[in-house]
Amino acid sequence: MADILISVRGEAEQRTAPELALVSASVSTEGAEREEVVARASASAATVRDRLGELHERGSVTAWSSGTTSVWSDRPWEGDARASEMRHHATIDFTATFGDVAALGEWVSALADDANLRISNVDWRLSSATRTRIERELATTAVGVAVSRASAYAAALGLGTVEPAEIADVGLLSGADAAPPAPAFARAALLSADGGSGGIDLRPTEIVVSAAVEGRFTAR
Repeated sequence: MADILISVRGEAEQRTAPELALVSASVSTEGAEREEVVARASASAATVRDRLGELHERGSVTAWSSGTTSVWSDRPWEGDARASEMRHHATIDFTATFGDVAALGEWVSALADDANLRISNVDWRLSSATRTRIERELATTAVGVAVSRASAYAAALGLGTVEPAEIADVGLLSGADAAPPAPAFARAALLSADGGSGGIDLRPTEIVVSAAVEGRFTAR
């Protein structure tokens, strides 16, 4: 029997507890007096900065930043007409990367009484070193799955020897259809939220890391 060409795909997946939390937050105020609105926003922002600075010194926060104060005014709708008085708004954005999940909870609790602070998102992540290690391990596992599948097909055909001819990321095998290649590694961080600074679910969500490869093998 002539050599048989076998094409297969191998996948691997691992769920891992996150190590980092990238928090997006903002201080927002509004009112009838522009100066008073800006003053309240600045006072709240100063408290947030002080606390983040303390956590950074402790090592619980690996990096953080704050934006400049954005101020604008408008006349909101009151029924079918615009209000006669201007409303002024001030916003200051913050981002912080927490390496200590417990410290994140403490930070949120400490600022819970500040109605001007809103946490808009928490993005759970892995460190670069951990992500690289897991991706390498999964790549090895995915190739092993591909080899195992090719061997199973060969055995079903009564063939005993399987030799690799080509291994590639999904969509990159020679002669494959010109569809956009799927990423070799996919990572998803999920978050539950109820809205508002107190509605964000701070429980870490497992991160799914996956790998996929395609291979061609000759069997004889």
